[in-house]
Amino acid sequence: MKKTYRLKNLDCANCAAKMEASIGKLAQVESVSVSFMTQRMSVTFADDVDADSLLKEMKKRIKKVEPDCEVAEQ
Repeated sequence: MKKTYRLKNLDCANCAAKMEASIGKLAQVESVSVSFMTQRMSVTFADDVDADSLLKEMKKRIKKVEPDCEVAEQ
């Protein structure tokens, strides 16, 4: 399954790269791409993964890098 999220208040490309690296380490995530230019994050994961708990963990990791960044589903 592939989901795209909007990242509001993402301030720099370096932070986007840090988020991508951190989320990419999650076992449930098959691939992730964070774009500073479009303020979007695309995540691919297996259909049997609980999307809500995965989103909670991704938000935690995003907040560690960029505390003001808000995640919204497209």
